[in-house]
Amino acid sequence: MAGHSKFKNIMHRKGAQDKKRAAQFSKLSREITVAAKMGMPDPDMNPRLRAAVLAARAQSMPKDNIQRAIEKASKGDGENYEEVRYEGYGPGGVAIIVEALTDNRNRTATNVRTAFAKNGGNLGASGAVSHGFERLGLIEYPASAGDEDKVLEAAIEAGADDVESDMGDGDENPGGHQIWVAVEHLHPVARELEKALGEAEGVKLAWRPSLKTEVGADDAATLLKLIDVLDDDDDVQTVWGNYEIPDSVMEKLA
Repeated sequence: MAGHSKFKNIMHRKGAQDKKRAAQFSKLSREITVAAKMGMPDPDMNPRLRAAVLAARAQSMPKDNIQRAIEKASKGDGENYEEVRYEGYGPGGVAIIVEALTDNRNRTATNVRTAFAKNGGNLGASGAVSHGFERLGLIEYPASAGDEDKVLEAAIEAGADDVESDMGDGDENPGGHQIWVAVEHLHPVARELEKALGEAEGVKLAWRPSLKTEVGADDAATLLKLIDVLDDDDDVQTVWGNYEIPDSVMEKLA
């Protein structure tokens, strides 16, 4: 197990998400409703719903909002969403996977295609880039959950496959721990980790790139704009990429 590789979040910067709290709540509600419709409306009996509720709590979503989203599914209210995945290339040849929950495939496809086209990228066919990623389970904890050794030990005991930790250096980089597991072990490992480290910030299926693409100063700003535009779309749940932006480039963009 590689336990001490530096933490690099392959999703977009967390600070940008914090500014979009209302939109984030809407996306979290959608995931909770879909998860509850697909299985039991009880988080203890439905691993996907439990993961969605944990993610909502980590974003400080009010309990009433969470309960309303579950009840909407129980009553059969609201739209019927389907899961759609888009794959394409961003500036600098970066591979990007976009996961969406939509009630209108045409609308979502048009919006995603336009976002790529206007921001230095191009949308590819299904499977265009996913071969360069592994489909894994990802459990996320804040740096405050413990130091690298404590989290690594807990992860090994729980049966995880890999841990990436970064203890952070302030508000701009609060750090955190990413614990990677095989998809089929995601929820059993998450339950074991909860006993040692408390509730996770996130428990989800994720796309982990096999190789990273370093992005230079010329492409970084456009790439981050593309990710922001995708994140702003109500139908888009998650954006994954194989990019790595050096700290020196990020400092110039800040």
